[in-house]
Amino acid sequence: MDKLQVKFPHRIRDVDPVTNAELLEYFKGERTGFVQVGPEGYFFPHKYKVQAEQYYNFEARPDDVWITTVPRSGTTWTQELVWLLANDLDFEQARERPLTERFPFFEFPLFVHDAVKAELLAENKDNEAAKEFIELISRPGYETLAEQPRNQRRFIKTHFPFSLMPPSVLDKKCKAGNQNKFQCSIIYVARNPKDVAVSYYHLNRLFRTQGYTGDFERYWRYFQQGLNPWLPYYSHVKEAKELSHLSNVLFLNYEDMLLDLRATVNQVGDFLNCTPDAEGLQRLLDHLSIKNFRENKSVNMHQMAAVGILNGGEEGFVRRGGKDNAAKQDDQQEFVSNPNLLKNANDWVQHNIEKFKSMHDKNVH
Repeated sequence: MDKLQVKFPHRIRDVDPVTNAELLEYFKGERTGFVQVGPEGYFFPHKYKVQAEQYYNFEARPDDVWITTVPRSGTTWTQELVWLLANDLDFEQARERPLTERFPFFEFPLFVHDAVKAELLAENKDNEAAKEFIELISRPGYETLAEQPRNQRRFIKTHFPFSLMPPSVLDKKCKAGNQNKFQCSIIYVARNPKDVAVSYYHLNRLFRTQGYTGDFERYWRYFQQGLNPWLPYYSHVKEAKELSHLSNVLFLNYEDMLLDLRATVNQVGDFLNCTPDAEGLQRLLDHLSIKNFRENKSVNMHQMAAVGILNGGEEGFVRRGGKDNAAKQDDQQEFVSNPNLLKNANDWVQHNIEKFKSMHDKNVH
């Protein structure tokens, strides 16, 4: 990217000083502060304020495949599914190369604060490979992905909502015959917000780049208020739903994947024009089983753990994959153990469902 071509269209404002001070007390990975972006108030660490235009002006390529979600919505599971389908079920390469290398996380460097990076480098001062890895994950995705050879298809993970993704991702610039075709393939995965919140809480505790030290009840309050990266939840999902009719957007539900992964694989295969045969499909389903997935070093952030980015004593990156079916619970334990919090959550979810249904009905009529 030689020069900026598009002015970033959204206002970026600092979180108010009192709230910012409280958040810095509980999220130890950020050391400067937080910002909110655009009319929806999407939440990010301070570094986004400096790099927003560069991310927004990233140049998409016609054969890019993007996965975007609210965090903890089955993103990693979907990444592995998509990469294997699009790469002729190359299980050997999938085992040998970490998913973070095969399917880079576009904006993760926003969350590697300079002070945290310095600490990690100091802790790994005698390990050249570790220091090289820390430098790599600290480089903005708009730089590293732009350097990838054009004859190599790019697979890109992001949690940006559609309004903050590079406009080139949705541009009709790729011509086939006399028809304009969309630039990229985009897969969006949505998940029940209560399950997202529980899983996101544990991730915020696991990653030093987030460094959350509070309890779940406090975290749920931040989640509802959109005071955690890439939130508000319902704004994020609403944007995706509004674009789900586009021919280059596939909207999936995580719960459907849990119920019938075979159908999801076929759906994604049709979308990407790479449907596997019966034998390949069964091998892929076995590979993606939650038990095998949790034991797969290629997808469970072992490189991050090795350099000290993951905190010890917390739940792992790949968790249970869903609700506690053995206990026949409709909700995860963090809510079940706190009836008042569960009622609060259910009321909040119902309010938002009714709100967005009303907005949809108005748009239809």
